[in-house]
Amino acid sequence: MKDTFNLSRRTLLGGAAATALIAKPAVILAQTADAIRFGHLTPRTGFLGPLGEFAVMAADLAVEEINAAGGVMGRKLEILKEDSVNPQTASTKAERMVERDKVACIIGEISSASCLTIAQVAQRTKTLFVNTGGNSDALRGANCNRYMFHVESQNSMYVKTCGRSLLQQGLVKGKKWFSLTADYAFGHDLLKVAKRFMEANGGQFAADKLVPTDLTDFSAMLIEIRNAKPDLVISNLAGNQITNFLKQYAEFGLTFPVAGFGFDTALAWAAGKDNFGGTWPVVWHHLIDTPGTKKFVADFTKKYGKPPENQAWGDYIAVKIFAQSMNELKSTDSAKLIEHWEKGAKFDVLKTRQGYFRARDHQLMHEMYTVQALGKSAKNQYDIFSSSPPVPGPNEDLEIIATTPEENECKMA
Repeated sequence: MKDTFNLSRRTLLGGAAATALIAKPAVILAQTADAIRFGHLTPRTGFLGPLGEFAVMAADLAVEEINAAGGVMGRKLEILKEDSVNPQTASTKAERMVERDKVACIIGEISSASCLTIAQVAQRTKTLFVNTGGNSDALRGANCNRYMFHVESQNSMYVKTCGRSLLQQGLVKGKKWFSLTADYAFGHDLLKVAKRFMEANGGQFAADKLVPTDLTDFSAMLIEIRNAKPDLVISNLAGNQITNFLKQYAEFGLTFPVAGFGFDTALAWAAGKDNFGGTWPVVWHHLIDTPGTKKFVADFTKKYGKPPENQAWGDYIAVKIFAQSMNELKSTDSAKLIEHWEKGAKFDVLKTRQGYFRARDHQLMHEMYTVQALGKSAKNQYDIFSSSPPVPGPNEDLEIIATTPEENECKMA
């Protein structure tokens, strides 16, 4: 699956060289002098596909807006889009984008495992990679490298944000949790972080179950949950696992409180307002009351007929940051962009405070939120939760919810 903007049919078919152009279109694309191209890799199929589609829509919208405002350094911004599929395919496509298509940057991804393989290509080729959906702490720790930056929050930011709400509800100290965890890099990392939080706050796990990413029937695990009688059911699931779990949990009629440490609003929308329940952390949502969010939601809804969800926010913001920085520096050079971001450049991230990349691990520092399901009282299919104020609060350091060097050491390669 591949799309490009700003390449005309006449360019491809005109003149005596038409046959050669059709045979090797990417060679011609790589020679386009009047556009600045970046690669966009994200899963558009499989269990993360529903989120990837929001990412693509948002990236397209950002490119349209940037070009309507004059582009980058007076040149059009062009997006080359691919389905990353899996870690091996993501690596192959990333290398092709850099070596053949001559992209200035790669933006995107949701799978932490695919983020790692793309980051390895970025480091080897000295090309900037902006991760918009991979949450693993390890990407900011043991696997960090100088060419990878993270708009998406790390797992620890999700756990500490949601953890504040769970502590306030009395669902941690002395309580037993039953967790379901996606059986791949993201889930393994998230479970590690969740256990660290529980141990620090006096709770314990009644059970933790690894869930294959292709599992669709949760009935056996739901029976285990019913028999275990936990104080809280924790979801460390990902993609459409969350949708399936929420639907089946409601169908089983279980009443144990539910919370999650990984979450995307599109997955709750797919489950339906009557099935969505519990407490969940989000990196952004469409109900945030700021001028930037209101405009983004209005523009996205006008173009696509539905509001954006948090993965859309990540890809939209990443493209905007990339374009803004190139315009400020008058350069597409990865080394100059990295230096600019490491020095603490600040950006409008559609929230109450500006965001910035932390120099030591390249994590974007910004506010997060905890949402609480409204259930049957929800007014429509999208506004199905209430939100906490921003976390951290206005008088707190943004870095308070992120990992400390002791929790997640990054030795920048």
